[in-house]
Amino acid sequence: MGRTKQRICCVLVAVLLLIFSCLGVDGTEQSQTNVTKGLKGCNMYKGSWVWDDSYPLYDFSRCPYLPKDFDCLGNGRRDQNYLKYRWQPENCNLPRFDGVDFLKRLKGKKIMFVGDSISLQHGQSLICHLHAAVPSSKITADDPNIVRFEDYDVTVIVSFSPFLVDIEQEQVGRVLKLDSIKGAQIWKDIDILVFNTWLWWPNDAAYDYIQEGDKIVKHMDPMEAFRKGLTTWAKWVNSSIDPSKTKVYFRGVTPIHDNGAQWGDPTANSCFNEREPVRGSTYPAGPPPEQKVAEEVLRTITKPVTLLDITTLTQLRKDAHPGIYRQDGPDCIHWCIPGIIETWNQLLYATLL
Repeated sequence: MGRTKQRICCVLVAVLLLIFSCLGVDGTEQSQTNVTKGLKGCNMYKGSWVWDDSYPLYDFSRCPYLPKDFDCLGNGRRDQNYLKYRWQPENCNLPRFDGVDFLKRLKGKKIMFVGDSISLQHGQSLICHLHAAVPSSKITADDPNIVRFEDYDVTVIVSFSPFLVDIEQEQVGRVLKLDSIKGAQIWKDIDILVFNTWLWWPNDAAYDYIQEGDKIVKHMDPMEAFRKGLTTWAKWVNSSIDPSKTKVYFRGVTPIHDNGAQWGDPTANSCFNEREPVRGSTYPAGPPPEQKVAEEVLRTITKPVTLLDITTLTQLRKDAHPGIYRQDGPDCIHWCIPGIIETWNQLLYATLL
């Protein structure tokens, strides 16, 4: 009888260990199959940054498409701590980015990143992420913004459109047209579209006038203009996207780290000396108002649109900017490559599984 009880206990322990292993409760990255199952019903965007000695997973130093301006290591940054943090959701584990699998899933397709300079960075990061996975693959780039992985028939395109709506040169000057989106013509026949906009909206030096309908004004509240312009884009998605052919993403807005009070350090007025993320899962200043506007507009879209909700997890990374290690000058707006953007790629990949 004693031996029978002992055997039953051993079996129960083995079963429990198997269950815990499948759930990935140890906080490590499990097999893709287990992780994919675990992602169902899980908020991938709520979590914290944890130190991981196995990071970085990829070597970008040999990527011919790496933008030198944002190559922080190449530009003299000595600490590499910003490369050693992994995003850990609270209730699930993310699959590691598998560049070969990503290319196989997108075989015969085109993915385009549309938006401001942060969107360009996102596309450039993905190109280097894929290059690191298949360094011997045949890759062509007749245009630096159009890179084709020939062996997989996958094309990655980056398209600069900081407002998404049109800005045109007219006799009076540069006119930002809130209800015109003729530039969307080049978005046709793209299989995956990753949009973003906000960075340029508060910058009234980027345009001379704003037009809505027949009304032209010199100034408009940036948040109001942003809402109107993004609504024009949302209407375009509703009227022009065929979900059976095109998958649409909108990437959340990213922060500027130039005010330490926002992350709990009133003595800091830049990102220059930051060497670690904000601890925990919440950003002291809370979500930026422009993200709330974006989410409100997204809710008006009837076609499927996936929000890459990277805002909070990116707010936590005050350490991941180029700072003084950018060729064009100090920068607490853009991001080191490699760096945090590879996590955006990882999240994008997770949505495809």
